[in-house]
Amino acid sequence: MDQPKGKVCVTGASGFLASWLVKRLLLAASSPLHKSLCIHFIDILLTLISCDMIGGDFETSYESLKGVVLTSSSSTVRIRDDFDPNIPLDESVWTSVELCKRFQVWYALSKTLAEQAAWKFCEENSIDLVTVLPSFLVGPSLPPDLCSTASDVLGLLKGETEKFQWHGQMGYVHIDDVARTHILVFEHEAAGGRYICSSNVVSLEELVSFLSTRYPSLHIPERFEKLNRLHYDFDTSKIKSLGLKFKSLEEMFDDCIASFVEKGYLSHVVTSQ
Repeated sequence: MDQPKGKVCVTGASGFLASWLVKRLLLAASSPLHKSLCIHFIDILLTLISCDMIGGDFETSYESLKGVVLTSSSSTVRIRDDFDPNIPLDESVWTSVELCKRFQVWYALSKTLAEQAAWKFCEENSIDLVTVLPSFLVGPSLPPDLCSTASDVLGLLKGETEKFQWHGQMGYVHIDDVARTHILVFEHEAAGGRYICSSNVVSLEELVSFLSTRYPSLHIPERFEKLNRLHYDFDTSKIKSLGLKFKSLEEMFDDCIASFVEKGYLSHVVTSQ
């Protein structure tokens, strides 16, 4: 991966993902930085649009803005009922707004509408936008307090079923891979559009079977209610073409569990290699 050059702005830096991005950027900054490129990693709806709301001069405020990398979600792709389960979903697919409203899938709806608004805003203001669409993030938590995503994983590892019941079939990705993806898509001049970032798509049944086998000392739930959902997979060839190699499911959960143990959320965990 090329080293980022120029000034870097990271908002929400104390968050689960953004803290990993800061870590990656600091590691890359071990060599002298150049001033030829300005990288902004921002929440476009809260930062760019708020500039207009408070009466700011957009052109003056963002005259050095070269481009934006926006964190979206793979949920902006996978909520549909009209796809072929044998054909992996790629970046050309959008979640159905109507379907989200009908079944009250509010998270996917909000992410979809937010990303669509971001594309519209950037097109109207001649801003280069790239969006990253990560699946469910797994890995060490750098902030002292656990976010909802990490808390859900911790609950599952402790034997709780409620929060994970409706996850059903999900894509999973190491949080470090997502942080590296944000830097990677900005550093490649030819990068553009949307990038799905997901390592494995597994059913809940497959996940708990994997966890029970690999971590026999944990109290992994044995049974979940079967959900009638279409099988799907992701086509991640676009981000792989830029050189990203995804970490495995084993690496995701090994790193995540080691972090939980270090922070005192779990006691010593036996791993079956």
